[in-house]
Amino acid sequence: MAGSRLPRQLFLQGVAAVFMFAFASLYTQIPGLYGPEGILPARRTLRPQGKGRWPQLWETPTLLWETPLLGLDTAQGLELLSLLGTLLALGALLLHQLRHFLVYLLLWAAYLSAYQVGQVFLYFQWDSLLLETGFLALLVAPLRLPPRHKHAQGRLAGVLPHEDLPFWLVRWLLFRLMFASGVVKLTSRCPAWWGLTALTYHFETQCLPTPASWFAHHLPVWLHKLSVVATFLIEIAVPPLFFAPVRRLRLAAFYSQVLLQVLIIITGNYNFFNLLTLVLTTALLDDAHLVGNSRRKKTPSSWPKALLALLALLLELAVYGLLASGVVYCFGLEVDWEQHSVHSKTTFTFHQFSQWLKMVTLPTMWLGAASLAWELLTALWRWTQVRGWLQKFCAAVQLSVFGTATVALFTISLVPYSYMEPSTHGRLWTGAHRLFGTVEHLQLAHSYGLFRRMTGLGGRPEVVLEGSYDGHHWTEIEFMYKPGNVSRAPPIVAPHQPRLDWQMWFAALGPHTHSPWFTSLVLRLLQGKEPVIRLIQNHTPRYPFHKQPPTYVRAQRYKYRFSKPGEQGQWWRRQWVEEFFPSVSLGDPTLDMLLGQFGLQDKSPPRARSSSSTLAQALRWMRKQLSPLEAPALLWGLLGTVVAIRVMQALLGPQSSPRAKEEKHRPAPPEDSVAASKQASPAPDVSSGSQTPRRKK
Repeated sequence: MAGSRLPRQLFLQGVAAVFMFAFASLYTQIPGLYGPEGILPARRTLRPQGKGRWPQLWETPTLLWETPLLGLDTAQGLELLSLLGTLLALGALLLHQLRHFLVYLLLWAAYLSAYQVGQVFLYFQWDSLLLETGFLALLVAPLRLPPRHKHAQGRLAGVLPHEDLPFWLVRWLLFRLMFASGVVKLTSRCPAWWGLTALTYHFETQCLPTPASWFAHHLPVWLHKLSVVATFLIEIAVPPLFFAPVRRLRLAAFYSQVLLQVLIIITGNYNFFNLLTLVLTTALLDDAHLVGNSRRKKTPSSWPKALLALLALLLELAVYGLLASGVVYCFGLEVDWEQHSVHSKTTFTFHQFSQWLKMVTLPTMWLGAASLAWELLTALWRWTQVRGWLQKFCAAVQLSVFGTATVALFTISLVPYSYMEPSTHGRLWTGAHRLFGTVEHLQLAHSYGLFRRMTGLGGRPEVVLEGSYDGHHWTEIEFMYKPGNVSRAPPIVAPHQPRLDWQMWFAALGPHTHSPWFTSLVLRLLQGKEPVIRLIQNHTPRYPFHKQPPTYVRAQRYKYRFSKPGEQGQWWRRQWVEEFFPSVSLGDPTLDMLLGQFGLQDKSPPRARSSSSTLAQALRWMRKQLSPLEAPALLWGLLGTVVAIRVMQALLGPQSSPRAKEEKHRPAPPEDSVAASKQASPAPDVSSGSQTPRRKK
């Protein structure tokens, strides 16, 4: 198998980019979400229980326990962590020297710290996915930076026997994510997924559509249904190919995943989630594919190699044929030449699918175990090639540590992976359950299942807030990102995640009592708290009550639908459904009752801190400078900065010397002379910090 040095570097850069976006996006929302005047103040979540320092840190692992030592409150500590996380991630993205184990450990610890106090606004599957990926990144990142020179044999120095083991866990995570996401769509018994009509609703009812969503929504129904079939193919049938022995099958699986994620990015604002999934797909690549090979591939000279190549080709064709015939059979595909369309329907039952899932869940675990065993054997073989007793001992220690960690994390991940099939989950080794329970609070492994059920089949439910000074004349409160004004085009928000807008989407799916934070939002609007207002409109003059808070606030529930082609100046149509939240004012018994019921009454106001703290003043100054910027502009500005610096690095980087160019263009010597020179020269020392000599092709 080809090397994975370049994919690993690409993975580490990608993880750094996602951390940069995640921290910067969170930073812009901290005062309104978690500040003393925010919706859910973070200080309420960290209350000392009289335990020792280390037991308290183990039970609730967050660095924010230490913020009082810096003279900061919890929200200011969260701001500091977000700023440092953004800068560290930016540095790791730009500088090879910062792609180090310690840097990724700090990034993971900082995001885990934020996650512990983030409450409902930080409990999304992509936050869990980022934490799990971040922990794998600190294992993939080198403990020491390899030298940037090359050996005489032309291969980069610094390759250690264990390096591919943690990177294999990235492939296993990608498999768990995609396979489970496909399976739960069918185990949920959602009629839209089973009827292949999910995409006729999805583009309209997803949380934050893009302008392209409107056009995708109006595509023919048969194309929507065929796209659902393709989704099941990519998410359920293709992921086992991640472990295929044939390289071209793995690359085909890679491009299918990339296609799916790019289409989702175009038609939906899913913050950094799709970018993070694309980062995970780097585990399916190898150095040869990324570098490319201009030389024409030679025909195998010996008959065993020719036979293996033929068998690989036959296996590849068999897999493609099996996938095609399986899709046609399971979804009854028929081409209608007269209507220029493809008819499709689900031809299997829920019982049949459940039996199939029960049959394959355990074998997929064994497939992962077999693939991991192969990686372990490969690493062990590489260790045998290390020369020098000291280098061999050091390599053995590292291989033992990383091998044990890889096996342990794989074992832990089997527990959440098996959630999708209860009988398999019950038969799982009890030791795996105990191990998972011990480290569950560290967020090292999660269960995934995106788009489990399709919501809004009768129209997209949307909550619209209204304010009034007299209780008779009401003015709608327009959000920056979520649908409201029917004439406003859906914005492009990614990679930013407006977490209040996302929770407003979830709140609309049920009564307001299912979303206790909504009562706190109403209270902050009645109080006219600027940090919360900036979550709704960053440019406060656009907020209709920026001069004086409303006396009354209420909320209505509407059903939104995309406008039809030909309706000029409108993107949406809407219909009033019911009152979502009653009209209340400050001191209203209903409001006080709800605040008390949900435990949102602030009985312990924040202690006043000295404003003379240099660090606190620096944080306030930084907030003042960045607050005029809208979050998407800030994130795209960071991306533009990265691109500009990379371009400058490419233009101003060291140029190849004339001698190097001469060596590059010098014709290759005959094979006989190369062999003779190898026999004449002594074998080079191969230490733990170098690769084995390249085999002659």
